[in-house]
Amino acid sequence: MRTAEFDREQVLRAAIHAFVAKGYTKTSMQDLKAATGLHPGSIYCAFDNKKGLMLAAIEQYDKDKTDEFQALFASSNTVLEGLWGYLARTVEDITSSRQDRLKACLSQKALSELGDNEPEIEAALKASSRRWKNALIGVFEQAMERGELNRERSAEQRGQYLAMGLLGLRTYAQSEPDPKLLTELARQLFDSVCQ
Repeated sequence: MRTAEFDREQVLRAAIHAFVAKGYTKTSMQDLKAATGLHPGSIYCAFDNKKGLMLAAIEQYDKDKTDEFQALFASSNTVLEGLWGYLARTVEDITSSRQDRLKACLSQKALSELGDNEPEIEAALKASSRRWKNALIGVFEQAMERGELNRERSAEQRGQYLAMGLLGLRTYAQSEPDPKLLTELARQLFDSVCQ
């Protein structure tokens, strides 16, 4: 049997967009075919089923976001400059109308949609969320080590608070998508977490 040849990352990124646009449950194989350019048989051959494609998409999403996160901090002069850049980028992501940006977070959308119905997907999403929170905590640890932040609150407290705030900002943006307002709220979140 011949295996299908395709750019796996490109297909997974297209699947991410499809899953974010309609949600996991409502995304049909026809939607995935239209988004990825693969026939259902090729999707089944490469990923076993829709759940397999979703699990692979979560892994790709996690990798892309981690790479973007690390690159942002690597190009910043200070940790706090990188942190503000990350918040500003988040606001840009959720308010941008460009097709290459996801208006919603795949993890947040899928977790709110699936609940306990898909334990394997739920476990992958929660693991991804833990890695993200740990990365935020690592940023605060680094800022404290460099003397950019005081030690009145732990890096863990700051990281968890920021994670909660970013999830709230994404949710709030669904009803209040004004970029200026969201930037002001992001600045308040930044100031609060850095006190």
